[in-house]
Amino acid sequence: MDAAAPDEPEAGPAHAGGPAAGSPAPQPPQPPQHPPRVEEYPKIWLPRALRQTYIRKVGDTVNLLIPFQGKPRPRATWTHNGCALDKSRVSVRNGERDSVLFIREARRADSGRYQLLVRLGGLEAAATIDVLVIEQPGPPQSIRLVDVWGSSASLQWTPPQDTGNTALLGYTVQKADAKSGLWFTVLERHPRTSCIVSGLIVGNAYAFRVFAENQCGLSDSAPRTADLAHIQKADTVYKTKRFAQRDFSEAPKFTQPLADRTAVAGYDTRLFCCVRASPRPKITWLKNKVDIQGNPKYRALSHLGICSLEIRKPGPFDGGIYTCKAVNALGEASVDCRVHVKEPPGSLTVTRVSS
Repeated sequence: MDAAAPDEPEAGPAHAGGPAAGSPAPQPPQPPQHPPRVEEYPKIWLPRALRQTYIRKVGDTVNLLIPFQGKPRPRATWTHNGCALDKSRVSVRNGERDSVLFIREARRADSGRYQLLVRLGGLEAAATIDVLVIEQPGPPQSIRLVDVWGSSASLQWTPPQDTGNTALLGYTVQKADAKSGLWFTVLERHPRTSCIVSGLIVGNAYAFRVFAENQCGLSDSAPRTADLAHIQKADTVYKTKRFAQRDFSEAPKFTQPLADRTAVAGYDTRLFCCVRASPRPKITWLKNKVDIQGNPKYRALSHLGICSLEIRKPGPFDGGIYTCKAVNALGEASVDCRVHVKEPPGSLTVTRVSS
């Protein structure tokens, strides 16, 4: 008799919450992941030199090194004018504590606003750097000779079409003599588009040219005037101004009168006075109202209004009142003085006694 097979469990209905046949076993629930703990907030240390416009010339390297902080290490990204960088020309290196933007050969298209953004979790810090790439300006478009007069010439020109991506500092004006052909600078960093050149030599002919200038220097070329400025000698007519003739005529007037004098007998003495008159007056000397002109004992002189009378070896009878009289067509004037003659010391006086 065959042995009975062991009882097999009966297939019952599947549990409502159980997995379907052939499905993988359920995984245990994962614990929630938290962002890393921020030990140091992100912050950018913008160098002082980059807080103003960073100016470079075309062909120069651009090397922007920006330090920052943040722990753990933040993520640093760069943008140019709000757009992503052109990685074919711009390279970026991000370190633990700084970020470097490098351009080997700058072009004018590299000008603009660069922004560095440092992110750490939900925190971020940003810094902007304005970069300006410049080059030499183009030449002024044209220059013309406006006018020539005397030893001066007037010039006018038009600004250049290309200023080199920056403002112009001014214009440099040069002149050249047609004989020598050598150029000399007459104006530097002139702010306007017109000027007057003075001090040109009479008889020469001059050509002029003008350069534009910015921070990179002068333009490579300069236009020159098509016409020469011929400086000709002008006929000068001198006109003399007529002046009204002043009348200096006046009657005689003594500015220095005669002074009383005491003379010593036997010793010459002189009398002086000063007179002013126009026309020149006639001088007459009198003694006690008697004209003494022509008397050899007296010598009268008159020069530049100074009148003098020399009394030669006066005696006791030469004392009295002396008068100097000046007469011209407009009138007359006179001055007087008294002359006293005394005996010299030690002389004897003889007195005649009548019987």
